[in-house]
Amino acid sequence: MSRYARQMILPEVGAEGQDLLARAHVLVVGAGGLGCPVLQYLGGAGIGRITVMDGDVVEESNLHRQVLYTVADIGHSKAEAARQHLLAANPGLQVTARVLRLDAANAERMVAEADLVVDAADSFAVSYILSDECLRQGKTLISASALGQSGYAGGFCGGAPSLRAVFPDLPAQAATCATAGVMGPLVGMIGALQAQLALKALLGHQPSPLGQLFVLRLEELQVSSFRFDGAEEPEDALPFIAASHISDRDTVIELRDADEAPQPAMPQARRMSRTDLPAAKLPRDTRIVLCCRSGLRAWGAAQDLRQAGFGDLALLAAGDGR
Repeated sequence: MSRYARQMILPEVGAEGQDLLARAHVLVVGAGGLGCPVLQYLGGAGIGRITVMDGDVVEESNLHRQVLYTVADIGHSKAEAARQHLLAANPGLQVTARVLRLDAANAERMVAEADLVVDAADSFAVSYILSDECLRQGKTLISASALGQSGYAGGFCGGAPSLRAVFPDLPAQAATCATAGVMGPLVGMIGALQAQLALKALLGHQPSPLGQLFVLRLEELQVSSFRFDGAEEPEDALPFIAASHISDRDTVIELRDADEAPQPAMPQARRMSRTDLPAAKLPRDTRIVLCCRSGLRAWGAAQDLRQAGFGDLALLAAGDGR
């Protein structure tokens, strides 16, 4: 146990706590800027079983912030490359790589298998899907987001309010690391904070990291935090679904144009823009599924339809369609 001696000397960890970590199974969704430090620190701390889930490959533009990878990993699966690097650093771990996206079709099984879930995917849809599933199963969710020089991390579900309770609405506009940029050390700081919150949750430390949100605004060199134990769950939350959940009875609206998605999400989809919806004669006796790339346009379109009196709505984040 000399590997973990500096950690075990802490009275709040000790041999008993180290044994808890060794028996824990953590699901890490996303092996990018946030996921890399999360995986490195959880592996270093001796989490016995780690499942890393990511459908992307390593690109050269990732390397300035995803420092788990090297030039030799470019073009290879992030999940597989992360697994190899974690085992090279700590051969005693059990690491499983899942080379696929998390969606509403596989979330139930993936969450059920884990003791704790880390959301490092940097995706609106994935964050809400994980939050909904962790809330339903009573599992702890450590979620975070980072962009530019700002971000947050917090502990949700598992007896605390969900992500939706704190963030009931999506932003008006989407921004990504590719479009807005991001500082590498920022995602390293927030990812390391996620790992620390995960360890404290697994060890049962008090005060609990569940119900606590940390906000970093490094443009102004500000760090703040607050508790949200009393936050209320939103009523009639818009669900994100998977393509496999769509039936022939659903009315499917494809919000991506033909240039963005040459093939609509579903064969029966009607292609139209958000501005076309008010004039469209949509049925009121079937579920309406709104599809776009990230889920953001679908969310806004669903709000428009709710104001028009539509009630049975669902969202599909279908990606770029290429």
